[in-house]
Amino acid sequence: MEANNNKRKALGKGLEQLFSNERIDFDNFEREVVKEAKEQKDGVSEILLSEIRSNPYQPRKHFDEEALLELASSIKAHGVVQPIIVKKSIKGYELVAGERRTRASRLAGLTKVPAIIKEYNDQEMMEIALIENIQRENLNPIEEANALASIIKSTGMTQEEIGKKFGKSRSYITNLLGLIKLPDVTKNAVANGHITMGHARVLSKISDIDKIVELTTKIISENLSVRDIESLASLENFPKNKQITRSHINPKYHIFENIMREKIGTKIKINNKKIEIPFDSEKDLERILEIINIQIEGE
Repeated sequence: MEANNNKRKALGKGLEQLFSNERIDFDNFEREVVKEAKEQKDGVSEILLSEIRSNPYQPRKHFDEEALLELASSIKAHGVVQPIIVKKSIKGYELVAGERRTRASRLAGLTKVPAIIKEYNDQEMMEIALIENIQRENLNPIEEANALASIIKSTGMTQEEIGKKFGKSRSYITNLLGLIKLPDVTKNAVANGHITMGHARVLSKISDIDKIVELTTKIISENLSVRDIESLASLENFPKNKQITRSHINPKYHIFENIMREKIGTKIKINNKKIEIPFDSEKDLERILEIINIQIEGE
């Protein structure tokens, strides 16, 4: 453990901060890496775009072409302001961070870009790529779910630890990971924006794959809202993944629970004239209070 910590410290404050147990800040990580590079002689190099290939662990599969063109226009006018981060490989370089800047630079007609060359192993490259995308919210829900599953698999972190690291509630992480078991047709619909995360969360509670596919088609063809699909799923006798029954519950409460869950990011329960809002920690409670616009005097 000590050797691993020493290695990370040797790689710089940026990486040390990124892999700490505290909530991460990718922007701060990049600033630290750039700051350290500029303090060193030849810390920032100009490298050929033709020698750069994408990070093999890049979790994002879909890139917004319009946004890339806007970035390319900015690069034409001002150049690449923030250097990309790369790793030397057998043939050229592998991207560690800066996929959008690299793609936009190609669109802008550049042949070279400023880069910081670092030495990261495969696991570090994977985690940095996942963290960059999740932190900056550039992933669609399916890509984010796969990315989180990869981090959990490679690091052994719990869902609660992942939630704290990324500033998400544990229920948010659980709901997101639940999307992985959805059939491909539904996952593709989520990835392409044809159905929302709210729709997908409702569908992920159903264990009958055929029914999930049927409802996915129905959502798209009939433009059903999350409320519509929640009501439909509760009215039909679809097998549920979790057989949790609450007798004598007003069906509307399920709809209200899901609306509040979407807003707050925590599983809400409405029962016996009470609203239950669980939280994982004091910081999570502060996050919830901020969302519902409650300010504590003296804070």
